[in-house]
Amino acid sequence: MSVQLHSLPRPGGSTQRIEQGKIMHSSSNRLSAFLCAGSLFFTASVSQAQNNDPVELSIEHVAGTVYMIQRPGGGGNIGASIGPDGVLLVDSLFAPMSESLVAAVRQVTDADIRFLINTHVHPDHIGGNENLAAMGVLIFAHDNARLRFLAERNRFPRRAGSFTPQPPESARPVVTYNDAIGFHMNGEEVRAFLVPPAHTDGDSFVYFPESNVLHLGDVFRTSSYPIIDVFNGGTLRGTIAALDKALDLTDANTRIIPGHGLTVVGREAIIEFRDMILDVRNQVLAMIKAGKLLDAVMAANITAPYDAKWGQEDGWTAEDFVPIVYYELGGSGRNVDR
Repeated sequence: MSVQLHSLPRPGGSTQRIEQGKIMHSSSNRLSAFLCAGSLFFTASVSQAQNNDPVELSIEHVAGTVYMIQRPGGGGNIGASIGPDGVLLVDSLFAPMSESLVAAVRQVTDADIRFLINTHVHPDHIGGNENLAAMGVLIFAHDNARLRFLAERNRFPRRAGSFTPQPPESARPVVTYNDAIGFHMNGEEVRAFLVPPAHTDGDSFVYFPESNVLHLGDVFRTSSYPIIDVFNGGTLRGTIAALDKALDLTDANTRIIPGHGLTVVGREAIIEFRDMILDVRNQVLAMIKAGKLLDAVMAANITAPYDAKWGQEDGWTAEDFVPIVYYELGGSGRNVDR
């Protein structure tokens, strides 16, 4: 399908870019056919992602119209606005989980799944895009996130920089924004907006103001140290700024959906996470100013007070996090590199 890009004016000078084409919304007949074909439709991408075997997903009411859909282990948590105007999803997990994702939504509503917002480009958040697009779901993301979809192959920080193939064309966001976009549905204006370059350079938060729920994507995790994806524009400075932005939006009653983590939390969990990052940053910076190389910084084990809480995730520990902090702050390397 050929498309044309148009820029539409938005308040404050930002623009919304729309790829125009024929959009088919799902019907109950189409959904039934989709689910019946599940075993063929969803297993095609099994080899393209990790930890992505079909599993049963749980759905939990968070507040107001918002639910959290979660796989065992709590990775790639999905937010969902569910109400009389239909369903809006935040992220889509891995492709083989799409059938279970639809089944989880069906526990609450028979309404059409209409919209999908991708918080960033990582496979555990976009893997189901192609399947949902085949149902007629319209996909949204920030301009920068869509640019990452267009790369010939994507590189990610785990395992010293692993690669995945380019997502299929039908999985790409159809509507992009360079600042923010609003969805007026289910009794509130759902807002998706860009935050400073944190986990990646295309991170979006999704805010449900009437429900008082905030989905932070992978900028906020309760299960590991922050993953700062330098291959996709992530930064330490932006992570701190994005967390501060989240705190500015929240109050004592706000419910927070983390990108990774087993439970919905409150703003105090963001404060604890941010303060841990600030402490590590300040200690690393002091050691850099004292002329310490990375070998000495790592040997100091400055994350020891935090490792039990945030340093236990396979593939992302202090050994991965601290060097990123060190190099962004201007550290000069390791003895072996000199």
